Amino acid sequence: MPPRRTMLDRAPRREKQNDAAALLLAWYDRSRRRLPWRAEPGERADPYAVWLSEIMLQQTTVQAVKPYYQRFLALWPKVGDLAAAPVEDVMKEWAGLGYYSRARNLHACAKTVAGELGGVFPSDEAGLRALPGIGPYTAAAIAAIAFGKRAVVVDGNVERVVARLNSIAEPMPGAKPLIRARMDAITPDRRAGDFAQAMMDLGATICTPKKPACAICPLTELCSARAAGDPDRYPVRGAKAERPRRFGAIFYVRRADGCVLVRTRPPKGLLGGMSEFPGSTWSADFDARSARDLAPLAARRQDRDRRGAAERHAEGRGARARRLKGTAPLLARRLACAR
Repeated sequence: MPPRRTMLDRAPRREKQNDAAALLLAWYDRSRRRLPWRAEPGERADPYAVWLSEIMLQQTTVQAVKPYYQRFLALWPKVGDLAAAPVEDVMKEWAGLGYYSRARNLHACAKTVAGELGGVFPSDEAGLRALPGIGPYTAAAIAAIAFGKRAVVVDGNVERVVARLNSIAEPMPGAKPLIRARMDAITPDRRAGDFAQAMMDLGATICTPKKPACAICPLTELCSARAAGDPDRYPVRGAKAERPRRFGAIFYVRRADGCVLVRTRPPKGLLGGMSEFPGSTWSADFDARSARDLAPLAARRQDRDRRGAAERHAEGRGARARRLKGTAPLLARRLACAR
């Protein structure tokens, strides 16, 4: 038996947009989350605050971001203040938030806005996308929330809400274009920023990944997945690709005074710009017997097969490390004191 048609299915396109937007905005006016970067009703959003929060929130939870956002704003209340700060200070304050390329792009973007744009963020998506670290989603979010422009804002929470509203059966990520099109169809011309934040709040608090609270959802009468009785099915996930396995060696070199040898990773890529112990390249056919010849300097050597923190981190990305520990004579450069 085909699923029961919902109000959203039966309504003309303009009526669908009006119904979903009106219901969601009315709910948002009553139930919006109070967040440190979110303007209060009737207040004008600060583009700097919106931009800073959106960069921090990329692949990071609201609860994790709150203390970092507040600390950054206390240290650098304006974009010019952030631009003038040494990048090393920015990276230090970012420590623990993860995805460190965001911090470097944050600083580069601040310098561009403060220097080339006179401290004023672009108000349109195209201008925002031209800035370091700002992709399509972040540009749309800033344009809508900070400047009130109609923009189609789709993050993970929004994808889930839209997929359920429309019972989109195509697996992710192939369904992304259709989800964006359906989000476009219900995004209103007015209060686009509030609508985007309302969709995010709905996904974060009610239309959650597991056990959504359909009984209190403002869009429950419009939701195709709820009508079919299976909202947990959406969005449909595609088959996971098998993770490749790579192997390598990490060298721990300690000086007599307790300092250890480290190096700086390339600026782009995994953990870009961060310090690390020196090591070999990573490959599927790495021969551990060759590790001795790859050591950064001659040293008394001890093989350690037990796992260390570096190995656990690497293995989470399909890699396994062989850690080689030793002591070395006094080195003049590239040493970090770990006492």
